[in-house]
Amino acid sequence: MSERTVDRIVAHAYPWDVLGDPHFVDRARALGVAEISLAASYHSTRAATPLHPAHKVVDAHHAALYRPIRTAAWDGHTVTARAATWAGSEDAFADAARILIDAGIEVNAWIVLSHSTVLGHAHPGATVVNCFGDRYPYALAPGHPDIVRYARTLAAEAVRGVDLHGVSIEACGQLGIAHVGPHEKTDGAYPGIGDTLMSISCTERERALWTDRGVDPDKLTAKLRAGVDALTRGTLAPDAAITDVLDEAEAEAVLSVRHAEADALRGAVLGAVRAEIPSARVTLHGHPNPWKTGPSPALTSTAAEDVDAVLVSAWPGTAETVAVTTQTRALVGDAVDVGAYVSVLPPKNLDDVSGHVAATVAAGANELHLYHLGLVNAVQLDALGRIIRDFSV
Repeated sequence: MSERTVDRIVAHAYPWDVLGDPHFVDRARALGVAEISLAASYHSTRAATPLHPAHKVVDAHHAALYRPIRTAAWDGHTVTARAATWAGSEDAFADAARILIDAGIEVNAWIVLSHSTVLGHAHPGATVVNCFGDRYPYALAPGHPDIVRYARTLAAEAVRGVDLHGVSIEACGQLGIAHVGPHEKTDGAYPGIGDTLMSISCTERERALWTDRGVDPDKLTAKLRAGVDALTRGTLAPDAAITDVLDEAEAEAVLSVRHAEADALRGAVLGAVRAEIPSARVTLHGHPNPWKTGPSPALTSTAAEDVDAVLVSAWPGTAETVAVTTQTRALVGDAVDVGAYVSVLPPKNLDDVSGHVAATVAAGANELHLYHLGLVNAVQLDALGRIIRDFSV
């Protein structure tokens, strides 16, 4: 194997990319795609489909499970997954997966857990709250019992009855202030340390758990507010450390609660997956920064023990994303695979893609996860093909 090759290349797609397109499989095979992570549950999105013969845009206007919502599975749940009307069939994930599997392509269920605006609005008491009392309706609180139960059932229903290779678990932890929402108007308002401060969830449940750890939640919350206000006035630098705002005990209390909830959520979800598919290969979207929130939240100290691969976002072609790959490899060691999540979509310069991918591989990624077979046009599809040819074993 040359130093530029990787052990595994996975492409991503939505069910509606496959359904209704008789040429999708041929395009995937021509690229050399042998494995696809297919969305089984996903947040709201407006997705381009440039190469699909029947539609060019799909409006997935709320988070949904792309399987039937079975009463037997969801009866008694306070928070219940929503169905989709735009995906191409009632059981869109399974129908699309079987097309791919019949074509000899391995399929992973791509499952998004704690990101759902429609459910957040329906169940505001089960969402993240910042230190000022503002709720983030898109961010389901990962430690809330109703959300843990929802996520466990969501995962079980996503994989039920389909001959899958594995799962790709996204948003297995807390989302924070950063959110690509409708007409987003928060970008850059709270830079650097501000993102960390505005992403600390201060629900009554978390405040009680801080108290259990010997920390006064009122004082902690007041310090967070003062820190954000100081950043806004320009008296706290964006590159300040969390310990410039909280003392070490307070910072440790926040992290220990957040990481414990992520561990519990992951355990419940993976237990449900493995009950259905004992041999499922598990890829976890994560980040080496212990304060990171979002679709790839912080890796806890035990996360690597539970999974086969950690997937880190390397979409921007920057030294920072290469450094994240390096840090992740150092954190998880050699026993766990590290995937670099790379994109050929704008604003990416296609001439720079190969060099950036090579840098992530040199930094320790031994897998590439390619975004995205359905969103690309013909030129971008060719760029995905070059990555596969250049870095395949």
